Formats: sequence, C-alpha cells, structure tokens
Amino acid sequence: MKKLALYLFALLCSFSATAQILPNYGGERAGLSALSFLKNDMSTRSLGLAGTSLALEGDAYSVMNNPAALTELKSTSYALSHLFLGGGVNQSFAAANFPMKDRTSTLSFSINALNSGDMEERTEFQPMGTGRQVSVANIAVGATYARQLSALFSAAVSVKYIYEGVAGFHNSNATVDLAFLYRTDFRDLKFAAMVQNFGGNSSLGSDGDIPTTFNRSTGIGLEANVVPTIFKLGISMVPWKKGDHSLLTALQLNHPNDNAENYSAGIEYHWKEIFYARAGYRISVRHRHIPTFGIGLRSRLGQHPFYIDYAANPTNFIGIQHSIGLRFQILKIADRS
Repeated sequence: MKKLALYLFALLCSFSATAQILPNYGGERAGLSALSFLKNDMSTRSLGLAGTSLALEGDAYSVMNNPAALTELKSTSYALSHLFLGGGVNQSFAAANFPMKDRTSTLSFSINALNSGDMEERTEFQPMGTGRQVSVANIAVGATYARQLSALFSAAVSVKYIYEGVAGFHNSNATVDLAFLYRTDFRDLKFAAMVQNFGGNSSLGSDGDIPTTFNRSTGIGLEANVVPTIFKLGISMVPWKKGDHSLLTALQLNHPNDNAENYSAGIEYHWKEIFYARAGYRISVRHRHIPTFGIGLRSRLGQHPFYIDYAANPTNFIGIQHSIGLRFQILKIADRS
C-alpha cells in the first residue's frame, strides 16, 4: 500500500502545467455556462489553498468541497462564510452537519447565496438610467447524505435546488454532486474524486415585464446553457510532523466543462492545532498569477471548538477577493477535553 501510494503521488506530481490528462474543449468555451456563482469557493479554508481541498480531512465546510469527508465528523458542526467578490457583489454560505446515530453516516444542509445589491437599470434607449433599480440574486439550497462504506472508504451525494433572478428574468434548476474519499494509514494519505454540479441545461425566462416596444416579444426567453459541471481528482498527505508542528500538502486536478483543464497545489502549516497558515497556487488558470493565502485560529466557546478563518484571493483585474469564515463544533460530553 505504501509503495502504491508513493507511486500515485509521484505520478500526479510529474504532470506539467500544460499536460492534458482528460480530453476537453479548452479555453474557447470559457463563459458559456450558466449559474457561474456555483463555481465560487465558499470554504474559506479551501480558498486559502487555491481550492486544493478535495482530499482534505473532514470539516464543517466539506459539504462544499467534498461531502464524502463529512463522515469524519463525529459531532454536530456548523459553518458560515462570506466572500467579497468586488464591485459590491457578495456571496454567503451556511452549512449544518449532523452525524447520525449509526456513526457511519452524516446528513447535511446548506445554502449558498449571491447578491449584487441594487443597480440602476440602463437600456439602449435610456443609457443614463431608467430610474428603476434592479439586482441579481442567486440561491442554491442543498441536502447531502454521506456514508462510510468501510473503514477507509466514504461516498456522498448532494442534491441542490437553484434559483436565479436577474432583473425581470428568473430561472430554477437542480444539480447533483457525487463524491468519494479513500484514506490510507501512511502519513494521512488520502485520495478523492468528485463530480460537482451535474445537471441539465439552464435558461433564463421572464414573465413579460421586459419592455417589448422594439424588436421584442412578451415572454422573452434566452438560450439554454450548461451548468458548470466540474470533475475533480485530488490527493493530500502530511509529509512532515514533529512535536507541535505539522505540514499538510495537497494536489488537485480540475476538469470543468466550460474551460480548460487546470491544476492547483496547496500547503497548510499547523501549530498545536491552534494556528493554521495556508497558501496555494493555481496552474493553467489565466489571470491568476499570484498565490492565494490565508490563516486560521482555533479557540473555544465554552467546551466547544470554534474556528475563525481568513483567506485572500489576488486577481489581476478586480483586486483581492477576501473571504472570512466561522466554524463551530458541538462536542458531546464524552468527547470534550
């Protein structure tokens, strides 16, 4: 097992930044998917690692990055995060995770919401504004079931209902996530795979409140677009641990249906499981040439662990995107230390 794990780890590391593992359409399909808010990483810990979180151990954010890891949670936990996207656009995420009495399965519920705030409507006939305020609101409500199938293997499925509203247009859709996680006993080595946001096409429509005085008809409908489905493969391990210090490393392959295949690498330093420092880098992603970074602190509310996370995602054109997150775990009396 150790030799196999080392071989697979070395194999994944050996791929160059331009290597194409799976066939895809490439960058010429960029921007062709709908519901793009689903691609934003709402796990503050994951964002600090440049999204390299598929094969990490389970935490309260796992329903977003790999719900199969939820089986590692032994008590009820909650997560809240907020992402400042820039230009007044903000996105928030909340999750509640409930391990079942059988200790092999976990039920989780989540909500992911983006809001643009009010904007002044402008048209080709009134470019200075119509006097009407419009906004964009996207919401995804999800339910997840994760189960530990053996001592080393877990699987999970998530179902999400999605609503999208853009001024007078609106749309509803549904997607499914499928995730797997395999653990080994060698340096916390883990392998993971996930299909995220698998579903049908999405198309905005209206109730006829869009102006129809010029080259338009009531009940306007836009062409259908695919949802942003992503296939992911990941690996993580703890190559160094000494006393109160440890280092976690992770690699990940991302294969989206609306862009070129890309890769990410992340590293996380732990001190006494109290302080965390994170950094990550995306490979083969245009306009993301600066590493992401973040920190985390663990404290307590009474006898219950409480985590505060911060992450920064530098971009070339819209500055630094900031994310803050809170995690809270309710320990049972027998688990308190």
